[in-house]
Amino acid sequence: MRFEDIRGIAKEMGIGTYRMKKTDIVRAIQREENNIECYGTERVNICQEEACLWRSDCFTLNNK
Repeated sequence: MRFEDIRGIAKEMGIGTYRMKKTDIVRAIQREENNIECYGTERVNICQEEACLWRSDCFTLNNK
């Protein structure tokens, strides 16, 4: 997902994104949704969240 799209989602949720990295913004969105703040963590190795909006980005991030 593009950075600007993620910032747009955060803005709609009332999350300020000034000077935040993509990872921090996604985790802030996860926190706001009362989900586990797991984006970009080692949890990807055991992730079963098939419907997660961030899943493909997360797998890509962790396989670098």
